[in-house]
Amino acid sequence: MLEYLDKQTRLTGNQYKIIAAAVIGDMLEFFDLYLIAYVLSFIVKPWRLTYGQSMCILLSSGIGAIIGAYLWGYIADRIGRRTVFIATVINFSVATGIQALTPEGGWIFLTVFRFFVGVGVGGLYVVDLPLVQEFMPTSKRGFIGGIVTSFVPVGNMLGAVLGAYLAPSIGWRGLFVIGLLPALFTLVVRAWVPESPRWLARMGRTEEARASLGWALQIDPKSIPLSAVTLPSSPPTRFLDLFRYPRSLIVSWFGNLGAQTGVYGVNLWAPTLLMLLMGVSPAVAAFWMIWVNAGSFVGRFFFAWLSEAIGRRASGAVIGFGAAAATLLAGLFPTAMLGTISVFWLLLIIVQFVGSGGFSVIGPYAAEVWPAGLRATGMGSAYGFGGIGKVIGPAGLALIIGSTDLISLKVTLDAITPAFLYLAAWFALSGIVYLAFGFETKGRSFEEIDEQLAGQRARAGRARSAPAQ
Repeated sequence: MLEYLDKQTRLTGNQYKIIAAAVIGDMLEFFDLYLIAYVLSFIVKPWRLTYGQSMCILLSSGIGAIIGAYLWGYIADRIGRRTVFIATVINFSVATGIQALTPEGGWIFLTVFRFFVGVGVGGLYVVDLPLVQEFMPTSKRGFIGGIVTSFVPVGNMLGAVLGAYLAPSIGWRGLFVIGLLPALFTLVVRAWVPESPRWLARMGRTEEARASLGWALQIDPKSIPLSAVTLPSSPPTRFLDLFRYPRSLIVSWFGNLGAQTGVYGVNLWAPTLLMLLMGVSPAVAAFWMIWVNAGSFVGRFFFAWLSEAIGRRASGAVIGFGAAAATLLAGLFPTAMLGTISVFWLLLIIVQFVGSGGFSVIGPYAAEVWPAGLRATGMGSAYGFGGIGKVIGPAGLALIIGSTDLISLKVTLDAITPAFLYLAAWFALSGIVYLAFGFETKGRSFEEIDEQLAGQRARAGRARSAPAQ
């Protein structure tokens, strides 16, 4: 199977269909996830929400994403990628639509269903990347994996556009109703996406693996000998097996934690902070966020290219330290102006370009560093552990600014600097982890990576047994 895929110089139309399905899925899931940032700017004053209450609404999806990433990732290694892909889209779409029924002032209702949105979003993100990667030749895996994540900011931009232009007409409840639309996307997935041939082969389902591979390559499956889709069967893995690969665990878990803490801390509060710092309306703040998210969109393509140009490890370091520098500067100059343009706003664009844009490396890499039988479980564990950042990022910023004050009051400028210094430190942690513990996966097939990981595990085992000897 490796030979049939790796001899490709051009992708087929069916492989592009798989990529398109994953791209659309990621875009729609993050539209649903970030929709609350724009809804919050509309309800925070009428409901007289405190920073603490707003924080609960924002961070609940982060808690759900932690659980969803672990749960759905574990399930995807057992029942397959395609089934879990469909289930997670339905999960977050329905949970978003239900929020249109939120009673006036019902911040607890929002918090509960934001949790279920997070469960679905965390699950889809950790299953669609392994699904796409397992259909791709090694030479294109890094770039394609990055491209799949590149349209995530478009989902956020879509929320910003609706918040700026449509919300004044349909209200914030109407935004949640629109959030139901991704559920219809499951019909596209069912029509386009087959099961991963690598997963089928590891399960011993060679005929199905051959059919899936033939479909992807657009050749007669019967022309592929069954021996080409025979892989060593993977015995059932346990979650604790992740700890047998300490280097993979550290670089994927803490690389994700640092990046997610910084990105979600900045991004979920950005519309509200722009509104309060600049004294603009929620619609104007949402309009400004279109350009902030455009920075992320461009950054995803840039870092997808960079991961193949200089490798995953070096790219991860650039992302961590670059985002830390931009975040620190934003905290130091919250009210500075460059003519009539807010420096804070410009720096938010740079933070998104580097920090959020960097997930076109961080996401795919978190799947590449795990062996075959643990790929979705490992990525799910990394994204789930990193999901703690969805909580401590927004919560940390809220607590530093002042969680007991009404958010309708003026932001304390003296608190902006330490709050953004806090987030910058998390970005820097990500860069340090990539430099200290990262190992290169560029140009290596999944099977070669499996051999490398087996060697690391054997050396670690010998090192542990040496003192006893």
